[in-house]
Amino acid sequence: MSHRPRTRTVLSCGLLLVPLAVSATACGGSDSEALSANPYDAADQITANTPDGNKKADPEKPLEVSVKGDEARITDVTATDTTGRAVRGELSADGRHWRTTVPLAAGSRYTVRVSTEEEDGSPGRKTLVVNTRGADGQLTAIFGPKEGEYGVGQPVTAELSQPIKDQKARAVVESALKVDSMPRVQGSWHWVDDKKLHFRPKEYWPAHATISVHSNLAGLKVAKGLYGGPSKPVKLTTGDRVEAITDAATHQMTVLRNGESINTIPVTTGKPGFSTRNGVKVVLGKESFVRMRSSTVGIAAGSGDSYDLPVYWATRVTWSGEYVHAAPWSVGSQGAANVSHGCTGMSTSNAQWFFNTVRVGDIVKVVNSGGDTMTPFDNGFGDWNMPWQEWRDGSAVKSKASGTTGAAERAQNPADDARLRPKF
Repeated sequence: MSHRPRTRTVLSCGLLLVPLAVSATACGGSDSEALSANPYDAADQITANTPDGNKKADPEKPLEVSVKGDEARITDVTATDTTGRAVRGELSADGRHWRTTVPLAAGSRYTVRVSTEEEDGSPGRKTLVVNTRGADGQLTAIFGPKEGEYGVGQPVTAELSQPIKDQKARAVVESALKVDSMPRVQGSWHWVDDKKLHFRPKEYWPAHATISVHSNLAGLKVAKGLYGGPSKPVKLTTGDRVEAITDAATHQMTVLRNGESINTIPVTTGKPGFSTRNGVKVVLGKESFVRMRSSTVGIAAGSGDSYDLPVYWATRVTWSGEYVHAAPWSVGSQGAANVSHGCTGMSTSNAQWFFNTVRVGDIVKVVNSGGDTMTPFDNGFGDWNMPWQEWRDGSAVKSKASGTTGAAERAQNPADDARLRPKF
C-alpha cells in the first residue's frame, strides 16, 4: 500500500549498554524515523456502523468499529464526548472489532480515535466524529432549596420530571445527581418516592460550608426511550450551627450557637391530646404575623378547643401548622405547664428574639413530649429522625466506601476504560 512505511531496518551496533538516545547516533547509518514512524491514514482500513451523510446515530445502539482485510489490526480505540468524558468499550481478542459497552448519550457529539498496526509494526490512525440523535423523552431535576444561606439542618432535594420505578434506572439517575461540599462530608441521597429524592449528610452540615448541587443527566440514557435533560445547578451555604432544644418536661428551650448556649427561654408546648411532636425538625419559614384558626387543623369552630388568634413572630417547623411563636395569653404557664394545641409558645419578646436569631434550615428539636416522633418526609423536613443506615438503605447506589460506584459514574469514568492490545 502506497501510504504504508516500508519495513523498518535497524543496524546492529553490537552490545551497547548505553541509553538509546546515545546509541542511535553512536553507530551511524540508522534511520530515526524507522524507530518512530509517523502514523499513516488508516481510513481505507476502518469501517464503522455510523449513518451516512448528515444522519445521526441511534444512541440506543452500540457504536461498532471494525477493520477491513487481514493486513492490520485495531490496537486502541478512545471515544470521548465534548467534555472529554470517555465511553467504555471492548476490543475483540483478534483486534478486528471494537464496540461500546455502555449506552451513548442522546444529542451528543463523540470523537472516536482508532489506532491500527500492520504485521510489520506500521502504525495507522483514523478519527471518526459521531453525532447522536436527541431524545424524545427527557428526564430533568429541579433542585431545592433555592440558592442562599441556610441552617446546618437543611436537606437538599431533587424533584424529577418523570417517575422512576426501576432500581437500575434509579441508580443511573442518582449517580448523575451530584452534591459537593466544602468541607467534604459523608452523605447520601434517599428516594422519598418515585419522583423525589432528599440528600443529607450522616451528621448535620458543617457550619459555614459551601454546597454545590448539579446534574450530569443531560444526554444520559436512563431507560429505554428515556434520556436525561439539562437541569439548573444550585449553590448553597450554611451559617452558624444554631439549634433550639425544647424539653417539654421542664418547659424550657435552650438555644445553642456552634455548641454554646446563648439563651434559655421559658416555653409551653402541647397539652395532653395535642402533644408536640418529638424529634428533630427544620425551620421551614418565618412569618411575622399569621392568623391561626383551629378549623384549619380539624378542630370545629365553637368547640371547647377552638381558637381564632392573631399570632406574631411565628417560626414554622411543619407544614401542618406547628410553629414556635409569641403566645402572650399563656405567659403564666410558660416554664411551668404545657397548655398549647401543639405549638411551642413563649413571650412576645422571646418570640421576636427567636424569630430574628434563626434562619431557614436551622434545627428545632423537641424532647420528653408525649407526642409521636416527627415523621421524615410528609410534614416538613424530619429527615434527621431516620437512622443513618436506614437512610442509606433508601439509596439506589452503594456507597463508594464499599468499593462500588454508580452506573452513570462507571459509564463515564475514563479510568475504567480498559483496552486490549492484541499481539501478532
